[in-house]
Amino acid sequence: MATLVTFHAHPDDECITCGGVMRMAADQGHRVVLVVATRGELGEVTDGVLEPGEPLWRRRVAETRAAADLLGAARVEFLGYTDSGMMGEPSNDETGSFWQADVDEAAQRLADILREEDAEVLTVYDSHGGYGHPDHIQVHRVGLRAAELAGTPRVYEATQNRDQMLRGMAQLAENPELAGIELPDVDAAPEFGSPEAVLTAAVDVTPYLDAKRAAMRAHASQIAEQSFFLAMPDEAFAFTFGTEWFIRAGGGPGITETDLMAELPVTTGADTSG
Repeated sequence: MATLVTFHAHPDDECITCGGVMRMAADQGHRVVLVVATRGELGEVTDGVLEPGEPLWRRRVAETRAAADLLGAARVEFLGYTDSGMMGEPSNDETGSFWQADVDEAAQRLADILREEDAEVLTVYDSHGGYGHPDHIQVHRVGLRAAELAGTPRVYEATQNRDQMLRGMAQLAENPELAGIELPDVDAAPEFGSPEAVLTAAVDVTPYLDAKRAAMRAHASQIAEQSFFLAMPDEAFAFTFGTEWFIRAGGGPGITETDLMAELPVTTGADTSG
């Protein structure tokens, strides 16, 4: 079997951007490893989730492990940095935040895992982190450098298909089943996603949407039942999250791939548990 390492900034990022390819790879018989840069200390907390005195980071670590089980991950690692917060916030400058991390030092931490796992495939984010979050941008920088250090042959930058989202949001806004659900304003966020023309891989993950949505639900401190992610009907969810989009480092042009693990060896009946 081959190994997929998927690298993310915060707990819950994994299921939103790569949950389908994680479950798909695991079901194919590959080993899936989840690496998270921070414990998401600065996330906005859903009301009534935390116990009195419970630190958010502890809950988010537990949620990550629960979601990882649902997505077939055999191993979960945290790199030990703290959440930097949204771009422009004072927390960006905090010592120990991921945004302040030395890229080579952080990349070495990830490269050590890539070497241990003899990883054939790594996912990171696109150059602007999907929507401009500093920790997501740092995942791109650190991830590409780690792949260089470890000699990881396939690197994919997870992103969103901006053109598809713009087309789809107009349709979703007219859907009466979505009345009262706050949809993201993609048009007002020019940094959201990447143009269709630069994408090189489109992975159909509709067979894995139950696992993907269950993993989102596992992150209850961040993703409320009434949120955009969980409240929309199945058809709208499939349209929005049924394809996961990537840019292969050094690849293109055009969408030519539909499986990040294509042509890599698998072991029939492989054990994907830790």
